[in-house]
Amino acid sequence: MERGLNMVLFMTLVIAATLHGSCAQTTHVVGDSMGWIVPPGGDAAYQTWAAINTFRVGDVLVFNFSTGAHDVAEVTRTNFDSCNSASPITISNTGPTSINLTSAVEHNFICTVGRHCSFGQRLSINVSSSATAPSPQPTPPPQPAAATPGPSAAATPPPAAAPQPAAATPGPMAAVPAATPPPAAAPSPSEAGNTYTVGGSIGWIVPPGGSIAYETWARTIRSFRVGDTLLFNFTTGAHDVVEVTRAEFDSCRTNTAPITTGPARITLTSAGEHHYICTVGPHCSLGQRLAINVTGGAGGPTMTPPPSSSTPVTPSPVTAPPPPSSSASSFAVAGLPFTFLTIVMAFLV
Repeated sequence: MERGLNMVLFMTLVIAATLHGSCAQTTHVVGDSMGWIVPPGGDAAYQTWAAINTFRVGDVLVFNFSTGAHDVAEVTRTNFDSCNSASPITISNTGPTSINLTSAVEHNFICTVGRHCSFGQRLSINVSSSATAPSPQPTPPPQPAAATPGPSAAATPPPAAAPQPAAATPGPMAAVPAATPPPAAAPSPSEAGNTYTVGGSIGWIVPPGGSIAYETWARTIRSFRVGDTLLFNFTTGAHDVVEVTRAEFDSCRTNTAPITTGPARITLTSAGEHHYICTVGPHCSLGQRLAINVTGGAGGPTMTPPPSSSTPVTPSPVTAPPPPSSSASSFAVAGLPFTFLTIVMAFLV
């Protein structure tokens, strides 16, 4: 009996050690599917991401970005606050970059390209020892609280509707009223035009997957028609957009002045092929360009009407799935000792 209890105690220690090891290493893809970019929402994007994650010594950060468009540097807190890229602790210009968290301190990361850091491409996290409670992450910006009705509002029933005056009854000689005409038909989508956010939720950026990202997005739209609007969602100063010829599109060069203020709306006024690029640095050659075919408003194929909502339909972008979290595989391995413990207990009984 004593031998059996010792075996149970030994297996319990093995299970505890396995579970501890499985929780000690986790791979975090910074920004998840958004990746490491100039975030459309500014600093709040990475602050919020850090707040919902727990970081421990042994974890790995994966910064997913296009080589040449961004970089990642670990800096001091002072340089983080001022977006100063001088004398970084470490720096990597090749994406994606994996960084191991080896110390239980605050870690600060920025992009040193142009003004990307000041536009919000920076991340600050607190890393705890794997044996201690996790350190609190920076608090995300407070969201406005929804108004809560007071007790009297909840308990008081809505006032009864005022009685409507009865319709006058026509006399015996009154003429029969004319039938009410039907309401006017709502304009069809082809007449009103649809608004498409280029790239969906990813916006107008240097796509991590290269030019295939916007090619794939364009194919998800059944058709673009005259009267539709393209919404290029980007951060002013980080990107721009300009419509160019096919030759300029292929060479990523143009003398046409771009639209530099984001977000930018461009209405499709003619049928045919349309081409758009970003003229900032090497962004176009790294995949920040879009080519679409536009059909005539009346003669083109029928567009499927969007849902009855004032919000335009925005197709979701096709993004590469983030690297799998090591924590998932670790917990799968951790389940083996439980099975073995069950067998041992059954044998002892």
